[in-house]
Amino acid sequence: MGFLSDLLEKTKPAQTPLSIDEGDHERFSHYVDKNKITESAVSGRPVRALCGKKWIPNRDPQKFPVCPTCKEIHASLK
Repeated sequence: MGFLSDLLEKTKPAQTPLSIDEGDHERFSHYVDKNKITESAVSGRPVRALCGKKWIPNRDPQKFPVCPTCKEIHASLK
């Protein structure tokens, strides 16, 4: 499978509050397999983040805090 850092790419970054309300997934960046992001850019198909969120990436990931669920899962995989 290789190094996790080679497989996953942050699709938006930073710190985040501990509680997540319904709809907060739109306010976070998420970790997604790099190959899936490329595939989505070409095909227009949605990607699935480590936390389970499914969407078509189209925003600058640097403008959002990291999803706490994705961050926790990513840390446990290292």
